[in-house]
Amino acid sequence: MKTKERRKGAPVVSVNPVPLEIQDLITEIFDSQNAVAEVLGVDRSSVSRWVREKEIPDPVNEERIAGLRYVSTRLLKIFTKEGARAWLLGINAHLNNQRPLDLLRNGRLTEVISALEQAETGSYA
Repeated sequence: MKTKERRKGAPVVSVNPVPLEIQDLITEIFDSQNAVAEVLGVDRSSVSRWVREKEIPDPVNEERIAGLRYVSTRLLKIFTKEGARAWLLGINAHLNNQRPLDLLRNGRLTEVISALEQAETGSYA
């Protein structure tokens, strides 16, 4: 088995996308690790360990992070940071008066994307 030699000063590339996804969520919408933890329904220390790559999230939380990141990226194309956060946390008529965030926590990404598409087209329920 070959081992790759690392050049002095060469950056180490992480194969774990989670720290970057969480940092993007903090920068773009949620402002802190604590807010991301609250949104995901996990302890703040878990988010901190994921960001520092001391631990990786379980598959369920990894999927939640990826889904939240995907939705937030699309939201920021149509709303301001505050508007995107309000959309995620607010009651949505396209989701039977549920919050998009609650559905994301429960793995219902497809429904949230559908409601997001309605927001993109300017449709009202």
